[in-house]
Amino acid sequence: MPERPAEVRPTVIIPARFSASASALRYSAEVAATKLLQAVWDAGGEPLVVHPTAPQPRIEELAERFWLADAVLLPGGGDMSPHWYGQEAKPSLYGVNEDQDAFDLVVARWAIQEKIPLLAICRGNQVVNVALGGTLVQDMSTTIGRDHRQLVHDIELAADSPLRDIVPSDRITISCSHHQCIDQLADKLVPAAYASDGTIEAVTLTGHEGWFLGLQWHLEDFADTDPIQQGIFRAFVAAAS
Repeated sequence: MPERPAEVRPTVIIPARFSASASALRYSAEVAATKLLQAVWDAGGEPLVVHPTAPQPRIEELAERFWLADAVLLPGGGDMSPHWYGQEAKPSLYGVNEDQDAFDLVVARWAIQEKIPLLAICRGNQVVNVALGGTLVQDMSTTIGRDHRQLVHDIELAADSPLRDIVPSDRITISCSHHQCIDQLADKLVPAAYASDGTIEAVTLTGHEGWFLGLQWHLEDFADTDPIQQGIFRAFVAAAS
């Protein structure tokens, strides 16, 4: 058996996303975005894409399965079923998969409970809010008059945002692709950044001893060209080390 290297990359668990098809495969697929995996790798992490088991696993099962996890990244994806936060579904929802939801929700609760470094991106950010008791705006276009799909815009950091330890500015430019956002914020979450229309773009946890950031935008979009976005990945992987 090969000897374990003296220095190894921290393992970052990333739940796969279900896909109806993928080129070169004859069946439905489980996928992860190349840019996301590359950003984790460039930051010094070892991205490990994992199968979302169903039905909903128990936290204890995750602890046994992911004993090697140094960090968890909850990526973007389709909409969550609103039944998880007590609402009826609107017709504009897309990509809903309740097996995916169930797995992501337990992963979020497990990572927070065990104080494992957790970076939650777009859908992942929304998952954390719902996992802790919050709700979502199902379709922003019907509430604030526009969504944030394919939108590059500036956001402003909150005065006490932990992003200020990473970002050398009060404002940063981000890349968004979402038509849902946080509505009722979970009790334990605190806003860390806002869009000009009031949308919460980042959250953190109060009284949490572990490393956590929930970001509504896709920082992987510009990570290969924007040192600020890649700097967030580096801070995440450093916490995993």
